[in-house]
Amino acid sequence: MNTALVLGLLLLGSIALGAQALPLSLSESAGKRLYREGVSASGEPNMARVGASNRVLPAKRLAEDRDPGLTPDSLYLGTLLPATGPLSEEGATVAAVLKGCVARINEAGGIHGRQLRLTILDPGTDRASAEKALDRLIDEEQVFALIAPLAPALDVDLAVRLERAGIPLIGPLSLQGTPHTSRQIFEPLPGLREQLIALAEYAGASLRVLQGPTLIAYPDDSGQRLAAQELSQYLQGHAWQQVRLQAYDPTRDDLPLGSRSVFYLGSGSDFSRLAERLQTAGQVPYLFAASNQVAGNLMQVPEGFSRRVFLAYPFVPSDWTLAGRQALTRLREHQGLGGQHTVLQVGAFSSMMLLSEGMKQAGRDASREKLVSALEGLHDFDTGLTPLISFGPGRRQGLSGAHIVTVDLPGQRFYLVAPYKPVAATP
Repeated sequence: MNTALVLGLLLLGSIALGAQALPLSLSESAGKRLYREGVSASGEPNMARVGASNRVLPAKRLAEDRDPGLTPDSLYLGTLLPATGPLSEEGATVAAVLKGCVARINEAGGIHGRQLRLTILDPGTDRASAEKALDRLIDEEQVFALIAPLAPALDVDLAVRLERAGIPLIGPLSLQGTPHTSRQIFEPLPGLREQLIALAEYAGASLRVLQGPTLIAYPDDSGQRLAAQELSQYLQGHAWQQVRLQAYDPTRDDLPLGSRSVFYLGSGSDFSRLAERLQTAGQVPYLFAASNQVAGNLMQVPEGFSRRVFLAYPFVPSDWTLAGRQALTRLREHQGLGGQHTVLQVGAFSSMMLLSEGMKQAGRDASREKLVSALEGLHDFDTGLTPLISFGPGRRQGLSGAHIVTVDLPGQRFYLVAPYKPVAATP
């Protein structure tokens, strides 16, 4: 070996040994103890505030900390579903689907070895009770994520609360009209606005009704009022003429007559009453509505509206793969469900599939942020029950259009007249 190289190595070794032998100063000793043990020079543990919840934790435990709702063997989820009131039947249906999905996932070993634990709370019928239930899920139950809630009273406040807590939500929130724009929220199905615009695109292209007059009838509800206003803006921006908005009160008979087209937002029972009043007045306009709102009451629609009722569907049977159909059938049999509220069933089922896939991609060392990133990266995800779902940066609605179906009354035979197509991002 080269003599100079040997001398150099010996010199480096002596310097290193000398450095190791030097005593540490008081500040250096404190720094060493802080790094290795997480305690200050006085022996007290150093604390740090972390995360959206501003939790106080020991400063060297940070690398081992997990988001709330995630333990080595469990993943805690939460939802808000009404047990009483006008949406109790819908709430019970969604609850049955979610419980069935959780059981199926747990029987298969969970997700990365974690069993799913689902907490269901009743949001009540007003904003105060809904906010209290949401706070309990976040602050007391400390769930990792929310799945398919049904709490329209929360309105736009839901997104604000989720943003503050950093909690992801997966579910078809906008079916009732209120749009939710948040990085934390992922919706598998199109909202009411998208379905109405899909109907309008079909009507304008195929039914030659642009000259109107056109009526948009809606209940006096903030979310559905907003969807009606956005539809009005879309129609007027796309050459529709004589467009009129009116809040619809089923107890009064003050609806203007003479419309060539009526876009309806509201309950199925009010939809059938509206059709009856129109026919009594000798009016048989085209009727347009979202299937999840009115499909359950089509038997009460007068026969004169045969092939003049057009409904928007987020999915149709031809979208269902064999595996998807079998999975939903097994779940229905196990949970004692029929075909009621099919849109909500598929929405809840798809939400659980998205959660499962997102958590699998997030890995064993998952976090809420990793789940959001994983979901944001999903493209052409096949639920087996819907068109392919895609998210992305700034895109939180997996489907943005609808199938258009007309109805042959009174036999309720359905005919697809326009397949799924995405609609414009803005009115």
